[in-house]
Amino acid sequence: MSIRLRRVLAVTAVVTLGLGAASCGSAKQSSSGGSSGGASGGASGSAAVGAVRIGLLLPETKTTRYEQFDRPLIEAKIKELAPQAQIDYYNANQDATTQQTQVDTALTKGDKVLILDAVDSKSIQSSVQKAHDAGVKVLAYDRLAQGPVDGYVSFDNHKVGELQGKALVDAVGDKSNAGSIIMINGSPTDPNAADFKAGAHSAIDGKLKIGKEYDTPQWDPNQANQEAAAAITAIGASSVVGVYSANDGMAAGIATALKAAGLSVPLTGQDAQLDAIQRILAGTQTMTIYKPFKPETDVAAQMAVALAAGKTLDSTLAPTTVTNGSGNKVPANLITPIVVTKDNVKDTVVKDGLYTVDQICTPDYAAACKSAGLQ
Repeated sequence: MSIRLRRVLAVTAVVTLGLGAASCGSAKQSSSGGSSGGASGGASGSAAVGAVRIGLLLPETKTTRYEQFDRPLIEAKIKELAPQAQIDYYNANQDATTQQTQVDTALTKGDKVLILDAVDSKSIQSSVQKAHDAGVKVLAYDRLAQGPVDGYVSFDNHKVGELQGKALVDAVGDKSNAGSIIMINGSPTDPNAADFKAGAHSAIDGKLKIGKEYDTPQWDPNQANQEAAAAITAIGASSVVGVYSANDGMAAGIATALKAAGLSVPLTGQDAQLDAIQRILAGTQTMTIYKPFKPETDVAAQMAVALAAGKTLDSTLAPTTVTNGSGNKVPANLITPIVVTKDNVKDTVVKDGLYTVDQICTPDYAAACKSAGLQ
């Protein structure tokens, strides 16, 4: 058993003991704007948390992970640890102003802890301050918001970019002097994107020539497609030796542009989306970064429940400290990412149950799956 798994199990046990025994209830969720789940019953031992309201604010739906993994896993873990807790869910659909309004709504509803994945880490600062002034704890999830944040859980984002950049350098190999790469980074309003970019440059600079580089608003796959097409035209298709894409959503758009130009060159990604795994097997994407959702969602739920119970985040839950863009020092838990290539699909996303072989190996990818030993 890994040290991290032992740590997570230990934390779960401590939080559960602190809550006491409670009977399980059912969560009700609305399909519109915000949803709240509640559980009835529960022994008096759960009074430390009781029917506290916890707000879950996610940034968008273009990236499949949020609705498919983050939301259900966080909600399930909170319910496991605090069956009487009520969860109010919001998705900002990539609109920073909408998210600010949603924070106001959460405060009006009486949410005592906000799990916040910021659309725009800077513009949300006033909302974080408003929550702080109201005595509401803010847990930055996946992206580090500005303001007096009480905790942060994410992956080592500089390391993510570094791994992506190194993978691209290795894949380009001896063709590095034959042309240039295209760099398509994430949204300039996302602090993670800046970390990915810095990490990638630390691995790429001095090893590959960068012909064109873009920062892509809202991580938009269509915008990434247009950027890639424009860069290919500007550089010349024969001179493009690889493409850095900060995530899998944009990689989908970039792969389409590469195909249209008749190019087959290394292409990076991130998030281990199902379509990205299929592209990796088919050879149209080189790698992706797998950030196992459950360790991140479990820690987020554990932090939120601890904060709801009035506890401080100790070194077990938050073993390090980071400084956000407004200069606030924030207790943090940074999880190590994993590189996925054709060689380890079976031992990573399949082994962990993220996807089944049947989900990956649709008829269009049957031959590629067989070649990779999945079928």
